[in-house]
This record gives sequence, C-alpha cells and structure tokens, in this order.
Amino acid sequence: MMDLIPIYITLKLGVLTTLILLLISIPLSYFFAFSKWRIKVIFESLIMLPIVLPPTVLGFYYLSFLGPNSSIGLFFQKYFGFSFAFSFEGILFGSIIYCLPFMITPISEGFRAIPKNLLFAAETMGKSKISILTKVMLPYIKQFLLNGIMLTFAHTLGEFGLILMIGGKMEDTRVASVEIYDQMNMLNFDLAGDYALVLLLISFLLILIINLTRKKSGELHHN
Repeated sequence: MMDLIPIYITLKLGVLTTLILLLISIPLSYFFAFSKWRIKVIFESLIMLPIVLPPTVLGFYYLSFLGPNSSIGLFFQKYFGFSFAFSFEGILFGSIIYCLPFMITPISEGFRAIPKNLLFAAETMGKSKISILTKVMLPYIKQFLLNGIMLTFAHTLGEFGLILMIGGKMEDTRVASVEIYDQMNMLNFDLAGDYALVLLLISFLLILIINLTRKKSGELHHN
C-alpha cells in the first residue's frame, strides 16, 4: 500500500519553495529588468547557473560550503541548531537555490514586456514606485507570474539528484521522486508506479492550467 508521507513531503516542499521564491523573485526580477547597473548581468548569470549545472555538481558545492563538515554548516548547527543538510529545512534551502531560475526568468520577461508608455502614464499621474509596482506592473504580468509559479512548483516535484545528495534518506526528506528510486531498487514496481502516476497527474494538471490560462489571456488581448 502506498505511503502518503512522501507525497505530503513533496507537496509541502513544492508549496514552500514556490511561495518563498515568489517573494524573492519579484524584487530581483524588477532589478534585472529596470536597473541600469552594468554588471548586473554577472549576478543574473550566477542565478541562472542551476539551469545548466548537473544536480550532482550543485549538490557537491552545496555540501562543500553548507554541509555538516563545512565551517558555515558547523556554525549554524552549533549556534542555531539549524542544519543545511539531511533535514527538511536543508532540502528546502537547496530547492530554493535550484529552482530560482524557473521563477525569476518568466517574471523578468514579464517586467521587460510592460509597455513603456504605460509606465510613463502612471508616473505622470504622480503614483509612487510601490503603487506602480502593485497596481500597474503586477496585474499586467499576472500571466508571467502564474507561469513562474507553476513551473517552479512542477520542477520542485521532479527534483531527485539534489534532494538525494543533500537530504539523504531521512524520514523528513523522503520526497516522492526518491521513494520511486528506492521502490525500484527493491523491485516494488507496482508501488513505484503508484508514486510515479501521482506525480504524472499533478504535473499534467499544472501544464494544463498554464496552457488554459495562456489561451484565455491571449483571447483577452486579441479582443
């Protein structure tokens, strides 16, 4: 019988990663889209690294700098009781790093797609930058925001290599993808198939939502 704990941990990881990254990515994307600071491209490139880096490479550097044997890891463990590895908090932090490009890319594209005359009109009306952001920009890029949310959540569901490296096989790091791997190794193909089917259905639903909202948004703009 399928244990629902890995599904719960996976969904919990996906929701928390997505919410945290949404809060982080809006100001970062705004900076990348509108800042005239020339060397911002270096920081933008660093953030995009997880897209091309193999998860094992990212996991290696993560454990090297934040693992239990690193200076930073030992410091946080000693004074705050916080572990960057082999804990749910650890895989959450790793997931935030790994999934940041998938949230920040569509939001940055959204900010860059805003017509300049719309922003100029808002400025001439005397609106503050915060007001322009919350009442003009964010409503305008809501489709991009939704794309970022869905892509980030879907990507979190499928994480395997990085989670296995920094989370191990602890009770609170047993995500569904690692559980599939374990069940396959134990030749429990039916149980592995059950977990795989759940992830497949959730992923399909997310893609369907993106496509439906994109189609609806396109029809509204066309009309």
